Amino acid sequence: MAPGADFESTLPPAPNSSTSATHFDPTAYDTESTCPFCKIAETYGPYDPASPPSPTSPSLCPEATAPSPSTFVVLSTPLLIAFLDILPLSHGHVLLCPRRHAPKLTSVTNPEAAAMGVYLRLLSAALVRVTGVKDWNVVQNNGAAAAQVVPHMHFHIIPRPDLTGRRERFTSTMFGRGQREDLDEEEGALLAERIRDAVGEILREEERDERKKAKL
Repeated sequence: MAPGADFESTLPPAPNSSTSATHFDPTAYDTESTCPFCKIAETYGPYDPASPPSPTSPSLCPEATAPSPSTFVVLSTPLLIAFLDILPLSHGHVLLCPRRHAPKLTSVTNPEAAAMGVYLRLLSAALVRVTGVKDWNVVQNNGAAAAQVVPHMHFHIIPRPDLTGRRERFTSTMFGRGQREDLDEEEGALLAERIRDAVGEILREEERDERKKAKL
C-alpha cells in the first residue's frame, strides 16, 4: 500500500463557521492513491502499543503529513492505525481504521476485523481514563449516503459528555450534518500522548492480571 507520488490532498478541509460538513466531497478520495488515511498509514510505522514511543520521537511527528493537516497518532500496529479526528465532535474523538485500503466494513479481512474489535475496547477504555467521560459512541458509516466522508473504512470513538440542550446538534453532526470545529494542535499533541500512555497502561495492567491468573 503506497500513495501515489503525486499525492497532494489528505484530510478534508475544515469547514468555516458557515460551512456544513455535508459540503465535503467524498468522491475526492475515491482511490488508494488519493486516500488521506492511506497517507497517514504510510507515514507512521507500527510501534508496540504497550510501550509507545516518546512524544518527541520523529516516528510520531504530527507535521510528518505536511502540507496536509497535522496527524496525532494514538495507536499504530501492523494492521491498524488510530488518530485524533481533526474535526472532533467532542474532546477525545478518535478514528480507528485498517492500514490497508478498505473502502467499507465488508472490505476488511477477518484478521483486521478481529484486531479492530480488540482495539475498539482498549481505545474506549483509554478514552474513559483520559477524558473522565464514562459514556461514548462507536460509529461506523459505510458509503456517502451513510455520511462516510473518506472512503477508507473507519470507526469513530466519540466520548459523550453531558450534552444537555445540545443533544440534537451532536447527533445531527455525527451523521454528516452541522458544523464542526478544528482540533487545536497543542491540545491534540497532549491529548494524543495521554491516550497512547493510557493504552500502554491498560495493556500492561491486563498482562499482569493474566500472569497472576496463570499462577493460581
